Amino acid sequence: MNDLALPKENILCIDIKSFYASCAAVMHGLNPLECYLAVISDKERKGSLVLAASPKLKKEFGIRTGSRLFEIPDDPRIVLVEPNMETYLRISTEITKVFYRYVPKESIQTYSVDESFLKVDGAFHLWGDSETIARKIKDDLEREFQLPAAIGIGSNMLLAKLALDLEAKKTGIARWTYEDVPEKLWPVSPLSSMWGIGKRLEKTLNRMGIFTVGQLANYPLDVLKAKFGIMGVQLYYHAWGIDLSHIGALVSENQKSFGNSQILLKDYTREEDIQHVLLEMCEEVARRAREHKKVGKTISLSIGFSHKENGGGFARSRTREEPTNSTMELYETCLALFREHYNGQTVRQISVSLSHLSDDGELQLSLFEPNRWRQKRLGYVVDRLRRKYGSHILLRAVSYTEAGTSRRRARLMGGHKI
Repeated sequence: MNDLALPKENILCIDIKSFYASCAAVMHGLNPLECYLAVISDKERKGSLVLAASPKLKKEFGIRTGSRLFEIPDDPRIVLVEPNMETYLRISTEITKVFYRYVPKESIQTYSVDESFLKVDGAFHLWGDSETIARKIKDDLEREFQLPAAIGIGSNMLLAKLALDLEAKKTGIARWTYEDVPEKLWPVSPLSSMWGIGKRLEKTLNRMGIFTVGQLANYPLDVLKAKFGIMGVQLYYHAWGIDLSHIGALVSENQKSFGNSQILLKDYTREEDIQHVLLEMCEEVARRAREHKKVGKTISLSIGFSHKENGGGFARSRTREEPTNSTMELYETCLALFREHYNGQTVRQISVSLSHLSDDGELQLSLFEPNRWRQKRLGYVVDRLRRKYGSHILLRAVSYTEAGTSRRRARLMGGHKI
């Protein structure tokens, strides 16, 4: 493939190994790479989720994020701690300050609390080549925070991320170029091992006879485009290691929707209880959309059934004529979808999302909805009160029922205890 116009930059993708577990280990005076530690949402509930696990706990006991407390064996070597999100986020901020020593702010893209991209081309005359800078940053993080890091280096953001996920997490530092793609990327299988391909998409590609990244790279582009639209084009070029995005543009370009997903702490069997949680989740999605001054036309609902039902579930969407960020308008659509497709199964997971976004501008008034503008204003007023006094200051009545989850979640930061 002609690469004359392809970006040939020097991008670092830096990841703190098992960030939450590693932070907790250091706070308890333990070696993150040698201890057996799990961060638990609530040590008092046997069904509590494992929020993070140290590398050794993952490798030797098979305990991972999403496991349950009752799955952890009774072994004296295993340390259980509850999360301290406030401290973890503060550490993440301090780590970003380390990056500022090497590159300016505009050359840093924070991808998640434990992962960042750095463009280091302009720093060579100060610090050396990209591998030298990577080693210096890795040493700084281990010396100053006792946190183990892995760093992928690539000619673009995608290759840096792939180098991190597929090689550096085993070796510490790895560099990938376009020339490495046939040898290092194309043999990758299963497809979900590659960044950007989930299990559901993997199954679809498998049904098309695509089982390796190399097969994806050599599949007819027009067929992929006809099947998946623009995503098919992206899949094709990513299989060749091609990514034209730039530092600083990742978040805004990828913000295609606002969503909220919960794995419930228990099985929900009563339809009324499920609807209570659904209303709370619609309120959170609407709040996020209002925070970014966005409205959306397409509302999606996903319901996951319990293991008692042998898994499964359904996912449905509906597109409105007028975009919205109103809690009750989201809820009415989700409720309609729920009633159309729910047949009394035991529910364990619920997801709600708002997509097909646009800026929240002037409201289209309707003779049939004369109070719609009041609902819109009310949403923003409630948001301001919650920002000023805390998310617990105003809750819906359903949050005070046994089924509601917002009261408990209001006491959390980032979904976890502080």
